[in-house]
Amino acid sequence: MTVDTGSFQAASIQFVLFGLAVAVVSNVSRSRVWRSAVLMLASIVFLGLMAHTPLLAFLPLIGFLSLGYGGLWLLERGWSKSLIWSILAVLCVYIWLKKYTFLPESIFLHSPYSTLGLSYIFFRVLQLLIETGDGGEEQRHIGPFAFLLYSINFTTFISGPIQCYDEFARDQFADQPNGLGPRAIGLQMERIVRGFFKVHVLAMLFNMVHVDALSQLSQPVPLTLKLYAAFRLVVVYPFFVYSSFSGYIDIVIALARLMRVRLPENFNRPFSATSFLDFWNRWHITLSTWMKTYVYNPLLVVLMRRISSLTLQPLLGVFCFFITFFLVGVWHGRNSEFIFFGVLLGAGVSINKLWQVGLARILGRKGYKALAKNPVYTAFGRGLTFSWFAFASTWFWADWRQIAKVFAALSAVQWLFVWLAILLCGTAVLAAWEWLCGALLSIQTTEGSVLTSRYARTIYASAMCLIAFVLSVLLNQPAPDIVYKAF
Repeated sequence: MTVDTGSFQAASIQFVLFGLAVAVVSNVSRSRVWRSAVLMLASIVFLGLMAHTPLLAFLPLIGFLSLGYGGLWLLERGWSKSLIWSILAVLCVYIWLKKYTFLPESIFLHSPYSTLGLSYIFFRVLQLLIETGDGGEEQRHIGPFAFLLYSINFTTFISGPIQCYDEFARDQFADQPNGLGPRAIGLQMERIVRGFFKVHVLAMLFNMVHVDALSQLSQPVPLTLKLYAAFRLVVVYPFFVYSSFSGYIDIVIALARLMRVRLPENFNRPFSATSFLDFWNRWHITLSTWMKTYVYNPLLVVLMRRISSLTLQPLLGVFCFFITFFLVGVWHGRNSEFIFFGVLLGAGVSINKLWQVGLARILGRKGYKALAKNPVYTAFGRGLTFSWFAFASTWFWADWRQIAKVFAALSAVQWLFVWLAILLCGTAVLAAWEWLCGALLSIQTTEGSVLTSRYARTIYASAMCLIAFVLSVLLNQPAPDIVYKAF
């Protein structure tokens, strides 16, 4: 079994104050030794606050880190043949500690331990092993302190973003750290407020709607109310995940920047995506980038070397996309629901790629590019992308028993009506939102757009801060925990 985390929750006011305090102490000196020592101490304290029994709970995690560093140590000393064995060992231990259900229950550890942050540490360790074993980049020695600091950095420990070691080392160990003037501090404080508002206001409201819709769908209510409940149940969940996850990412990126470290962006207006492939260039960007770099690209290269047919090469890309995003789904959880979630993600990107290849052959490249710019085509693509992601997300939040109950609440024809409504509403509403954003941003002054001016940002940041403070502190309304904390 795994341990419960303590009351020190991610993205809570306590977490934000903790991060701000660490940032202040970190800036006492620009020395890289000082900043690294502060970050290490803060990360250890953070881990202690997140679990009721710190030492015993994190023993398996310590073992996992030791295994990863052992493989890295061998590779740095020229044991290139240990690369594949190191990767396999890390992968097998990760699956074992996460207790994937295709393994027999008897082989698991039965004493309570924490897997908090393990999924993201897994990516960091694999990236270090692959890059070091590949030898394509300039060889560098990574000591145990640097390895541990990179692996358990509290700003990226729970839910990312997934940062490459070289990017982390460039800022954290720089003799001249990134500048941090009044403007930069102000922008980061504004981003913390925005992230806090997403988590404690928007995510809470979306979660309330989702829970209410799920409850209403199982009650003996008129058909119109059931249809409306099904519509809300499907539509609201992607916005809940976005608010929860991107809000947390806003907070940690801002805290890291206040400590003079730049973390990679993880979201770029994902609901503006006009295709499912485009969606994954905007949603959880560091995860999809990592998977494309270390799964999709190597797999495609291997297949293209073995299969020289020009006719089949586009289909190889389709196959590699499916495998890559199938693994994205499987990474999210250890149960069969996440296997099916992976199938849906893989199917989404694969069908999208097949569609692009087919249209390009029929219309030609110029014709396809012209079609892709057509506002009606892009609006429909945006609605279809949202609908597919909302459908796939059902296997993200529900188990098979819940899914069966949800789909049994309505007939097949009624569900078809619900999905058609979601597609049409998604197409119209998202198109209207894009037009509205463009229209408002086009209102210019001598200093640029009115909406992004210093005064406008001050006004809406103050309003968000006040609303979040009232709901989370004065009214004591707890926000739902960060969705990606489970991974």
